[in-house]
Amino acid sequence: MDIEITKISGGVTAPRGFRASGVHCGLRKNKSRRDLALIAADCRCSAAGVYTTNKVFAAPVGVTRAHLSDGYAQAIICNSGNANTCTADGYDKANLTCARLAEELGIAECDIAVASTGVIGQPLPIEPIITAIPALAAALDGSPDGSQSAAAAIMTTDTKLKEYACEFKLGGASKQDAAVKLGGICKGSGMIEPNMATMLGFITTDAAIEPAALQAALKSVVCDTFNMVSIDGDTSTNDMVVIMASGLAGNTRITAPEGEDYEIFRAALLTLCTRMAKSIASDGEGATKLLECNIANYYDADGARKLAKSVIKSSLVKTAMFGADANWGRVLCALGYAGVALDTDKIDVRFRSKSGEIAVCSGGRAIPVDEEKAKEILSRDYIYIDVDCGCGSAAATAWGCDLSYEYVRINGDYRS
Repeated sequence: MDIEITKISGGVTAPRGFRASGVHCGLRKNKSRRDLALIAADCRCSAAGVYTTNKVFAAPVGVTRAHLSDGYAQAIICNSGNANTCTADGYDKANLTCARLAEELGIAECDIAVASTGVIGQPLPIEPIITAIPALAAALDGSPDGSQSAAAAIMTTDTKLKEYACEFKLGGASKQDAAVKLGGICKGSGMIEPNMATMLGFITTDAAIEPAALQAALKSVVCDTFNMVSIDGDTSTNDMVVIMASGLAGNTRITAPEGEDYEIFRAALLTLCTRMAKSIASDGEGATKLLECNIANYYDADGARKLAKSVIKSSLVKTAMFGADANWGRVLCALGYAGVALDTDKIDVRFRSKSGEIAVCSGGRAIPVDEEKAKEILSRDYIYIDVDCGCGSAAATAWGCDLSYEYVRINGDYRS
């Protein structure tokens, strides 16, 4: 199936029917930093969500899961600077936030997704949020500026604003503008393991799609994108990916997770989420390099995913990459404890970057390596670790970053 997916600008406001904003409400001491974000739709949308697997999860995760259980939403509000996790009144404050925003926007409280990110275990100051909601709603903007403001407001230790958008064609879309659009903003720098973790992703689309099909598409795409990112091996309490679909593109409505239009939509969503996932990996706390591990020719897809994640989350692999050390033995070590079947005698390993590529292991054994060339390759800011298992046809890719001195500094004084 030939699918043309084009990168565009605009983030979450690129699709029809969405506006966004971000303001400083006072949760952060630095008044120049936005700390409260809003994405609002002009109509009630099909909606879907995927959430943290941590048994200790934030109150906003529980509230949003309940609100989206009927498959519909119309707004997403998110604060940064405080996780609203492990506090006695977390649910009360998350619900109060939704109730006040519903009143301001004139929509149902149950049609609001709420999210928080920041320090765990500290009471969430609710007054700054409640007081700022009118200004937040008044600042809603359907231009790219609105998306950028919201993307900035959800950042914590992120160093880069993360927003993306693309367009593609679906059957029956409006003749005036046949392109269907997807947009997204996200945040994440640490605690991204094993599934999404300290990561928030908010996605909008103007595709017409039923909630069940939207949920199926999101769940399957998350499996191969956000769930394939690891920064430091820790699992957050707050991770969440939520998507809203306004249906304003006018395409023939996708009613089930099957058929050509569904597969096109899923492919576009996969493209968007891959870009978002890679941006999170490259902006890992203290990161100097983006790492990509490609597993090829394994027995099955699930095992390939486990192998790729095992390599990416290995602290020894990450530190070797930080030092530009072609220590392929650490790669094999990580493959060996991934918990899946493995024939070491068939494994080949290669490192790649813009500086070239170099084979470092063949059949599970060392081969002559030009150490100077290897160091030049591994000194780049995007490193590929290619592993050929030689035992099947399944493949998988995972993303992460190196482990630097700066990571320790950031997390040593995170609360200060």
